[in-house]
Amino acid sequence: MITDLKKIEKKWQKKWEKAKIFRVREVPKKKSYYILEMFPYPSAAGLHMGHIRNYSMGDCVARYKRMKGFNVLYPMGYDAFGLPAENAAIKEKTHPNVYTRNAIAGIKKDQKSLGLSYDWTRELTTCYPEYYKWNQLFFLRMHKKGLAYRKKAPVNWCPKCKTVLANEQVEGGRCWRCESGVEVKNMKQWFLGITKYAERLLAGLKKIERPDNVKKMQENWIGRSEGTRIDFKIKDSDKALSVFTTRADTLFGITFMVYAPEHPDVTDLVKGTRYEKGVREFINKVVTKEKFERMSEESEKEGMFIGRHVIHPVTGDEIPVYIANFVLMEYGTGAIIGVPAHDQRDFMFAKKYKIPIKVVIQNPFHELDPDEMARAYCDEGKMVNSGRFDGLSNIEAIGEITKFLDKKGKGKAAVEYKLRDWLISRQRYWGTPIPMVYCEKCGTVPVREKDLPILLPTNVKFTGEGNPLTKSEKFVKTSCPKCGGPAKRETDTMDTFFDSSWYFIRFCSPKEKKSAFNKGAVKYWMPVDQYIGGVEHAVLHLMYARFFTMVLKDLGLIDFNEPFQRLFNQGIVYKDGHKMSKNFGNVVTQEEIGERYGIDTARVFLLFVASPENQLEWDDKGVQGAYRFVKKVFRLVSDNTDKISFGKYKASSIRDRILESKLNIAVDNVSRQIENFQFNLAVNGIMEFVNHLHEYAKGVEVNKGLFGKCVKILVQMVSPFAPHLGEELWMKIGMPGFVSVSGWPKSRKADKKAMAIEDLIGQLEEDIANVVKLAKVEPSKINLIVAPEWKYELFEVMKDEIKNTRDTGKILKSVMSRKKFKPYGKEVSRLVPGIVKSPDRIPDTMLGGKEEFSVLRELTKELERGYGCRIVLQFADKSSSKKASQAVPGKPGIEVF
Repeated sequence: MITDLKKIEKKWQKKWEKAKIFRVREVPKKKSYYILEMFPYPSAAGLHMGHIRNYSMGDCVARYKRMKGFNVLYPMGYDAFGLPAENAAIKEKTHPNVYTRNAIAGIKKDQKSLGLSYDWTRELTTCYPEYYKWNQLFFLRMHKKGLAYRKKAPVNWCPKCKTVLANEQVEGGRCWRCESGVEVKNMKQWFLGITKYAERLLAGLKKIERPDNVKKMQENWIGRSEGTRIDFKIKDSDKALSVFTTRADTLFGITFMVYAPEHPDVTDLVKGTRYEKGVREFINKVVTKEKFERMSEESEKEGMFIGRHVIHPVTGDEIPVYIANFVLMEYGTGAIIGVPAHDQRDFMFAKKYKIPIKVVIQNPFHELDPDEMARAYCDEGKMVNSGRFDGLSNIEAIGEITKFLDKKGKGKAAVEYKLRDWLISRQRYWGTPIPMVYCEKCGTVPVREKDLPILLPTNVKFTGEGNPLTKSEKFVKTSCPKCGGPAKRETDTMDTFFDSSWYFIRFCSPKEKKSAFNKGAVKYWMPVDQYIGGVEHAVLHLMYARFFTMVLKDLGLIDFNEPFQRLFNQGIVYKDGHKMSKNFGNVVTQEEIGERYGIDTARVFLLFVASPENQLEWDDKGVQGAYRFVKKVFRLVSDNTDKISFGKYKASSIRDRILESKLNIAVDNVSRQIENFQFNLAVNGIMEFVNHLHEYAKGVEVNKGLFGKCVKILVQMVSPFAPHLGEELWMKIGMPGFVSVSGWPKSRKADKKAMAIEDLIGQLEEDIANVVKLAKVEPSKINLIVAPEWKYELFEVMKDEIKNTRDTGKILKSVMSRKKFKPYGKEVSRLVPGIVKSPDRIPDTMLGGKEEFSVLRELTKELERGYGCRIVLQFADKSSSKKASQAVPGKPGIEVF
């Protein structure tokens, strides 16, 4: 029995570490394989079964590929900067650096206890200067290329804490910390020009392997639209209001314009007017709401007039300008046209605020009256009230109006994206310092590359009020790299998605000091062959990583466009109907399961109980079932060591042939299923093979060489799923070294005849049981009557005939045209219709009559032991029994006495 699982686990973890079997380096002649799970954000909560499921998948594939002979890069690191650590540190009255290091130590301990086969020499942590130095270098290179730039953008501002708040820190429009009302301010912030890469990001999706839903999410996030950009002059202002629309056909139906409340022009346009106070209050109320809540169909459409008008570019009419909660700065230009007659949302808004409605597309079936309309008309029709464009179809008018505007210099055809440039500024402490300085003489100046890294100071006053960097004179005060005069450092830090947008490249050479990475190592390992992580990262991390990779290529630092060859999104682990989370109080910890059942049991359960891309419901009974399986494998080996040999053998008996075929099928299936991330099917196949081995070991005669080979290969197949168990059993059967690096078993072609024999035996046992049950007797003799040879020939002919047609008459005519079947015409006429109706009556692999008789004769003694009576074999053409005519290939006639 397995006596001390924890002891076994620790023993092999120490042995792996001492032998350094998972350390890896570039070997040019060896094929590389790079597998990576999205690195974790360090949290003091530690790991639960959701994390373990993710890591178990990655480790299973890494171990399998390593055994297949690949040079496997399987690293681990920590996405260590960011707001959660800062907030947790405030709550615990400690420093983010201390909190983060402690959290990493806890997670790393859990990961090592899982037996994950990481190359720990490649560990990286993004909050260390040796990593974020290169963040700063990339920023400077992007700034030089014109991709990093600074402009005004709205932020959530707490006037009491005097700090910028992330969206997550705004609760019901109030500061999470002091509960003061949150305001919206426009502040200068740093951006990366991801929109310049929109077309490449979109085109690249066609060339990479991604789940369809992820591709769709990225396509929607990029949101390419072809339409028209139209400029409207703002009355009594030198500003213009630009909009992008796909509906230029509605140009003459515009009765109002709408800005996103956070649009930077809004506050300028109302400044010093009687509308200023109300507009500011509306902005603070609306902008702090989650954008999806604002865009929801169900949410109430709210807005207000801002006291301004624009001039229609064709008619010269004055059009009132509003702000409204359903317009977002992220989409288009941050402003839209309002055409209530032909857009339902605009219609509802116009009705609420008593704005006129003007029909410009007429319904072909009944005339639209704006005073009588109950809803917007959004279908096709003829243009009306549109000057020279009247009478055109509205679809045709889109192009014609666009050309007209272009000719007049009032607009032009344009391609617009929902994608917005990436705002990377964070007015927070715990992040990479942005390497820019501000000089009164020279303006905004980049830090010299030779002066990197700009270190994040640790000796700051960390109170949670504002950004402590702004109060650190030692950090802020510096000299201008250009003129040498006094200057101030940028106190914003970088979005942590910057850190995670290239970490996978750093893993190729994490100790490199002269550059961000070694180009030779990157060329050998990249791109990542298999990336594993949650679908929730589809449009942020995964998009930014793709963008970053394209930029690095354009900078001449790498020679590939896409970071990840394949992506797999694992399903979420649930318990009691909720996602497993500390918030729901339903967390099952690694320690809890490990102490009770061993960590291999948890791994097997998580990989077996559900298809890996689907959600998984935690089930204590299922864990117990996985534990029984682990014990069963252990017993199979430990209880049968006397039956194991590794010498040459010959699989001559039927039982041997079946077992050897089962072995080859198991190796083929498990290999394919691991490759395809069908871990649940692979574990199920191993379980079936274990059951077969148990039955074989109970037999009177055991072929020790064959059984030894099967056990050895079983241990190799178990190893990626339950690595500690695999090593323990590998040692138990006397194999040298580690099963983890022993090589993956090769299979031979399965013996189809052997599998047909197994089907014959299974069918025969079922048929005998049914006959005995019907006869209601304890049998003293059982007659088995094998079909005549002509029926085997008939079944072979029928197999070919059915491929061509299912017409019974045609098949019967074709069969009876053969001389050899004519003497049996009556029986052929009876058999053919039944076979056509149920072609599965024909065995996939046919045994001949003599071959079937020979198999049954070899099994006679075993059958006699099983049924406790005499077994008599006969050929149907030598039997006088009425049952003889019922015998067909694979189903002997049966008589019970």
